Amino acid sequence: MPQMISIHPVTRIEGQARIDIQLDEAGQVADTRLLIDALRGFEQFVIGRPAEEIPRIVSRICGICPWMHHLAAAKAIDGCFGVVPPPTGHLLRELCHLLAHIHDKILHFFFLAAPDFIFGPNSDYSVRNIMGLVQREPELAAEVVRMRQLSLAMLARIAGKATHPVAAVVGGFAKPLAERELPHMLADGRILLDFACRALDHAKQKIFIRFADEEAALGAITTGFLGTIDGLGNLRLFEGRLRLMRPDGSVSDFAAADYDGYLAERAEPWSTAKMVYARTWDEGFSLDIEAPRGVYQVNTLARINVCDRIATPLAQAELEAFRARFGRPAHGMLLAHWARLIELVYVCERVLELLADKRITEPMVCSPAEPRAGRGVGQVEAPRGTLIHDFTTDDNGCIVRAKLIVGTTHNIAPMNMSVRQAATTLIAKGQVDASLLNRIEMAVRAYDP
Repeated sequence: MPQMISIHPVTRIEGQARIDIQLDEAGQVADTRLLIDALRGFEQFVIGRPAEEIPRIVSRICGICPWMHHLAAAKAIDGCFGVVPPPTGHLLRELCHLLAHIHDKILHFFFLAAPDFIFGPNSDYSVRNIMGLVQREPELAAEVVRMRQLSLAMLARIAGKATHPVAAVVGGFAKPLAERELPHMLADGRILLDFACRALDHAKQKIFIRFADEEAALGAITTGFLGTIDGLGNLRLFEGRLRLMRPDGSVSDFAAADYDGYLAERAEPWSTAKMVYARTWDEGFSLDIEAPRGVYQVNTLARINVCDRIATPLAQAELEAFRARFGRPAHGMLLAHWARLIELVYVCERVLELLADKRITEPMVCSPAEPRAGRGVGQVEAPRGTLIHDFTTDDNGCIVRAKLIVGTTHNIAPMNMSVRQAATTLIAKGQVDASLLNRIEMAVRAYDP
C-alpha cells in the first residue's frame, strides 16, 4: 500500500520545517514536499508605519540574523527619502553586517552541520549534536563558543547591542566609533581571522575529506545561482550588483533596484511559502529534478559561484583551490559548507580592512533626511542568501507598500528538489531507518534555512 513518511521537525536548522515523502505501492518515492508553515506577515504589519521605524521593526523578523533585515531596510528607506549616508556611516553599516555574518557562520557550521560529519550521518542522534561535539572535542567546542561570543561583543561595542539592533538610522548610523576602541577591535578581528583560517584547515583535514562520492552527490541538483558582486566581479556581501548565473555558467548582472525585472514569485497550492524563479529564463518554472526550469539557488555556494574572484588574499587562495577541485559553477549541495568557511575567511579579512580605513572613526556618520513619497530597494547578502527589502512611502513618509524576499524564500524551490533527489536516491522498496532520514535532512541543512 502507498505510505507517507514525515520528518517533523527537520532538526538542526535555524527555523521550522517538515518533509513529507510519499511512497508508492512498490515502496519507491512517488513524491516529496518540503513544507514551511511559519507566517511572518511583516509585509502587512508595516503598512501605515512611519518609514524611519521600519529598520527597528523588521529586525524582529529573525532572531538569528536581525542585522541583515535591519540594514536592508535602512538602505531601502534611504532610497525612499533620497538620502545618501556619509562614507563613515556606510562603513559602520558594512562593519556591523560582516560581524553579524561571522557569528552566524560559526553557529551554523559547528553547531548545526558539523555533527553529521564529525560523528557520521549513521551515528545515533543522541550524540550527533552539539552536546556530542562538546564531549568529543571539548577544546574545539569551547573555542567555537568564544569566537561566536567575541564577534557578538564587537557588534555590541559598535552599536550598543548585538541582537535586534537600532543603530542604523535613515541617512546613516546612530553614533560614531570611538577611536579608543580601534586597537581592541583590531586585536579581536585578528583573533577571528586566525580562527577562521584554522577552522577551514581543520574542516578540510577532518571533515570535508569524508565527502565520499555518494555523500558529495547527496541532494545535488543542477540549478542557476544568484549573488552579489562589485563592478569588478569581486564577491560582495553588503552592496553591489546582483548576478544571476544560469546552470551553464552564463550570467546576467543587474542593479538590485531592478530585481523585479529578473525575478518573480509564485505560489504553489501545496505550500504556504512563495517560491522565486528567474523571470528572464524563457523556459518558465518547473521543479523537475531531471529538467528544472527557472530554478536558482542563493547562499554561500551560490555566492562563490557567481563571483569572478574574492578581493582579499587568503580567501582568494582558498577560492582558487576550491575551483581547481570542483570547477565553476560547482553544483554539489554539501559543498555549501566548504563555501561557508571560505566566506568566513573573507569576512574576517574584510573586517580588518574596514577597521584600517582612516574614515571609520570620523564623526560625520549620518546625513539629514526628510520624509517624502518615494520607493527604495535595499539589498544585502544574508547568511542564507540574497535579501531584498522593497518599500514605497506616501507624502508623509509612511509605508504604503512593502515587499520582502528573504534568503530562504529563494531556496524553497531548490530545497524541494534536493529533498526529492536525496529521497529518490536513498529509499528503495520502502526500506527506511533513522540514519537514512537524517541524510535527507542533511540535504536541507546545507542550505542553512
